[in-house]
Amino acid sequence: MMSDFWIGIDLGGSSVKALAVTPSGERIDSRRRDFEEGDSLAWLGVIQEMVAVFEETQGRPAAGIGLSAPGLVSPDRRSIRNMPGRLKGLVGLDWTEQLRRDRRVPVLNDAQAALAGEAWVGAVRNIENVLFLTLGTGVGGAVKVDGRILGGAIGRAGHVGHICLDPKGKPDICRTPGSLELAVGNCSIQLRTEGRYGSTHELVEAVKAGDSVAARYWRDTIHHLACGIVSLVNVLDPEVVVVGGGIAAAGVTLFDPLSKAVEELEWVVSDHRVQIRPARLGEWAGAFGAAQIGGGAS
Repeated sequence: MMSDFWIGIDLGGSSVKALAVTPSGERIDSRRRDFEEGDSLAWLGVIQEMVAVFEETQGRPAAGIGLSAPGLVSPDRRSIRNMPGRLKGLVGLDWTEQLRRDRRVPVLNDAQAALAGEAWVGAVRNIENVLFLTLGTGVGGAVKVDGRILGGAIGRAGHVGHICLDPKGKPDICRTPGSLELAVGNCSIQLRTEGRYGSTHELVEAVKAGDSVAARYWRDTIHHLACGIVSLVNVLDPEVVVVGGGIAAAGVTLFDPLSKAVEELEWVVSDHRVQIRPARLGEWAGAFGAAQIGGGAS
């Protein structure tokens, strides 16, 4: 007898990642498809096609489907309710209807889905209290407190990139002055480095090559990130801080100085220290989280 399988879909700004997994989290199949960002609703057809291919390959319908996407999720978790400026047509799209399912297709915020994936089969299995950050163009995040991933009143919980580090700083896209996102995100790298580096990747490569100017900018980035982390640790009291996203690919160039900076700034009680860990599932974390939530949906 064939066993059930679940499908997890992660919709990003320019790509769709989808996978089929067993209920224990073992990957059966995975696919990625890029699309032109300005191509309205191209991603919808891609997702419908991926689901059809998985089900044809497995010879039966999926027992559950979940979808991860950027933005704030609607109260009934069937759609994205707010996503300004990107993925035109996404807001209000009912995924249970679009995928023609009798069973609800739950929709998750992408960072919350990534944390769900890491908690299921990734870096923080069986950890009840977690702070999760994704470092890329901006700074995303999600929070797990006492075993539950927080959503908040309207879905804003976990948007850690928009905490304020400098009350006199410029506002970010969420109107927060001097935010963590502006202090460490790739979106501000040229401004922060006075035009010397076009991306965080370039900055990191220069640091690795022994560039002293790059090292100074990198130390500032690490310090700001550590300040944001310890501030959030004091509010949320996680056991583990997981760092993922494109900048996390810097490896020891990021994690060694970051762990040291957090250690120097953390409020230490009875020798307990928060752990800093790299994310384990990479770009597939959101799809794993969506599959797990979709498999448990009613």
